[in-house]
Amino acid sequence: MKATLGGAAIEYEVRGEGPPIVFLHAFPLGMFMWDAQVEALGDRHRTLRFDARGFGGTAPDDRPLTMERIADDAAALLGWLGMETAVVAGCSMGGYAAFAFVRRHPERLAGLVLQDTRAGADTEESRAGRATLAQRVRAEGAGAAAEAFLPRLLGETTHREQPDLVVRLRERILATSPGGIANALLGLGARADSTDTLAAIGVPTLVVVGEEDVLTPPPESQAMAAAIAGSRLAVIPKAGHLANLENPGAYGEALEGFLARLP
Repeated sequence: MKATLGGAAIEYEVRGEGPPIVFLHAFPLGMFMWDAQVEALGDRHRTLRFDARGFGGTAPDDRPLTMERIADDAAALLGWLGMETAVVAGCSMGGYAAFAFVRRHPERLAGLVLQDTRAGADTEESRAGRATLAQRVRAEGAGAAAEAFLPRLLGETTHREQPDLVVRLRERILATSPGGIANALLGLGARADSTDTLAAIGVPTLVVVGEEDVLTPPPESQAMAAAIAGSRLAVIPKAGHLANLENPGAYGEALEGFLARLP
């Protein structure tokens, strides 16, 4: 399904009838990464997920994809679908967008799930590296992003024991618009530092991290959880930066346990 919001036709999917939860996907993937969670939640929650601009079924803009843009698109979809509030769950880039949602749309926030992400902004070196990769992707195609990110997106156990998942993710990345990937890289590099946002979070929060995550290692999540009042931390075994894809069973237990405790 598509919704025209802010000048863009956003590809989205909504299911179920229970308390709403919005899933924000990681870079450089799409809403497909939440398949297992949507299926597991069934009709107990009204699940909303969408492809950020430049990914999946949503065409790219001609400008960087900021985390604020993703957050605003999520809020606009909620309003368009008649959902006043929702739990917002974001992985990696989706986590950065979730922080922007906290700052820009706090009245719509019923709970928060921060998965395999960090509060800090990019260093100058990291920002320059993203800009260089964006140029490569525009010149060489999506394969440059797959080469740069896929080895680190998944944990050692997944690379060893789930080769089919590695292949599927590579295929998905290669099918992504180079322009969309480049725009997101620039948006990621320009994102705000959310460290001060942590103390301002006033809703129930779950922080989740794969124990083998090398991009945002467990100490990052431990620090975030310590800074968010009343939050819970779940470390997912045998998983890297995409814990919900790599170990959906353990991830599902943590997510559903958290959702069950919400008011």
